Amino acid sequence: MPAVLHALGAAAAAVAAGPAVAADEASGEAIIGWASSINWPWIWTLTLLVVDNVIRIGALFVVPRNRRPTSGMAWLLAIFLFPVPGLLLFLIIGSPHPPRARRKKQAAINQLVAKISQEEERELVTPESQLQHGLDTAVALGRSLGAQPMLSGNTASICIDYEESIARMAQAIREARDYVHIEFYLLALDDTTADFFEAIREATARGVVVRVLLDYITSVRYPGTKRTARALTAAGAQWSYMLPVRPWRGQYQRPDLRNHRKLLVADGTVGFMGSQNLIDSSYNKPANRRRGLHWKDLMVRVEGPVVLGLEAVFQGDWYLETDELLTNLLESEIETRRPGDLDCQIVPSGPGFAGENNLQVFVALMYTARRRISITSPYFVPDGSIMNAIRAATARGVDVELFVSEIGDQPVVYHAQRSYYEELLRAGVRIMMFRPPYILHSKHFTVDDAVAVVGSSNMDQRSFNLNMEVSMVVHGESFVEELDGVNDYYRRNSRELTLEEWEKQPLRSQLLDGLARLTSALQ
Repeated sequence: MPAVLHALGAAAAAVAAGPAVAADEASGEAIIGWASSINWPWIWTLTLLVVDNVIRIGALFVVPRNRRPTSGMAWLLAIFLFPVPGLLLFLIIGSPHPPRARRKKQAAINQLVAKISQEEERELVTPESQLQHGLDTAVALGRSLGAQPMLSGNTASICIDYEESIARMAQAIREARDYVHIEFYLLALDDTTADFFEAIREATARGVVVRVLLDYITSVRYPGTKRTARALTAAGAQWSYMLPVRPWRGQYQRPDLRNHRKLLVADGTVGFMGSQNLIDSSYNKPANRRRGLHWKDLMVRVEGPVVLGLEAVFQGDWYLETDELLTNLLESEIETRRPGDLDCQIVPSGPGFAGENNLQVFVALMYTARRRISITSPYFVPDGSIMNAIRAATARGVDVELFVSEIGDQPVVYHAQRSYYEELLRAGVRIMMFRPPYILHSKHFTVDDAVAVVGSSNMDQRSFNLNMEVSMVVHGESFVEELDGVNDYYRRNSRELTLEEWEKQPLRSQLLDGLARLTSALQ
């Protein structure tokens, strides 16, 4: 009886609601019946297959365009194996180019620097007749790709003591009268750099203008970001992040682009450049301290006309980040004081230069070698053209040595680097591994007895394609002799890797090295 009463009640309610509700219920039942008749697993499977093939076919049109074959193949392999994750990764980091507006600003500043060089630095440019055979063409190549002219009359001194180089830069700030320009990939306030920050405070207090640039992504990844920002503001410095990724502020570009430069200019007369960041030698990371790791670096102090080359690099980057075009380089007289006898050329590089100018200059210089090439690079994942230049050098009897760290701080890059050791050893390259617990972070190489390159650029795909770098080509036997002394120090604190030892590497290491090598092409 309750069931009958319930059914009668439902029927009465339907009648009271009217024919519209009854029709809706009938329509709903029809839709439910239709939906239940569809084989949804097959529909989803078919949709996924269509999406999968659209991604793969689309990648064949988009990925290889204007991309080197190794990079294109690596991206296609990633997308074909993992279509959706591979596509998402490609959309995030697949293009090495900064935003269009930034590229226009970079082109404008490059043209401005080139114009200044042509009009005002002519009397300071080293005549090609004074350059040794081969160097003249390498210098001309760099100039055509965006490098500055080679200027004469400079001095350069090397410092490989970590704390001492920071002290030297702090002293330059204290001696500045007008302005100091500071640009570093990583700048952090800690016990090691406290005096450097104090030097900034003292300089601004006496009216010196201090401008500071530091890489955004790198800064936020390391401890003490907010403390460092507050200290720069409290010291009175004008400062800005480089390549910020802050979409909420309308600031976005490929998130793994970096400004990797390290330079300081005081009053346009004294400059520093090299590989060292302004942070404790442990990089303030607990993992590094547990392992006892410390970084070994090299900085170069320069005086003479070449300082204006470093100044031009800073002013270009300052304009890119702040939209402020500084005028002192445009309005001042070009520095004519020539305190030394070194010829120096500044080679800025990065996504703002279309021709991978640091890579091309490096390769051109290696082909000029007649007796020896000595390379120091913490992350040596070479382009094919560098490997060809090295093999060609050893084949014609040139002695080639490579200084690297025995241990690594970045696992993927470390294993990618190791994947080249067998090829290098079989080509006759001597591989010297700097002993733990130090990470040999210096970046330089020498060719014969009178040519050297120092700076921030590693010999890897990141430095050739993605990082903004600055290198200096130096022509002068005295500087190469000083750098040879540094190499002697490396040699005393290294052990040589032999082919016999390398052939005993376990299979798991070979696998890791090979896989890491593949990832290095994803640029």
